[in-house]
Amino acid sequence: MGKVYNQHIQNDFRKKLRNEPTKAEFILWQELKGSKLGYKFRRQHGVGAYVIDFYCPALRLAIEVDGDTHFEPVDVERDMIRTRFITERNIQLVRVNNVDVYESIDGVIELIQQQFPEG
Repeated sequence: MGKVYNQHIQNDFRKKLRNEPTKAEFILWQELKGSKLGYKFRRQHGVGAYVIDFYCPALRLAIEVDGDTHFEPVDVERDMIRTRFITERNIQLVRVNNVDVYESIDGVIELIQQQFPEG
């Protein structure tokens, strides 16, 4: 089996995503960067053919920020396949939507912190 994480073929695409984040991704990144929550997060981390918005390697925790398009039937099915692929690699996936980031960033951060080990 070939390399699963951060495949070289995705480098330019992942760089483009990092340099052109959505507004919601930018807002959430301001809260995650620099280990502000006590854990290091990466932006646009490749897992197989997929690119995760945010990934914490220490916790094997992925965070996806979903926009309006993720609610169309074809996109729901695609997200289910993507989620299955990611979770089969023992990565926990948390999905938040843009509106939650805009209207309740504190609630989003709390949801993320709920995934951290107690201690």
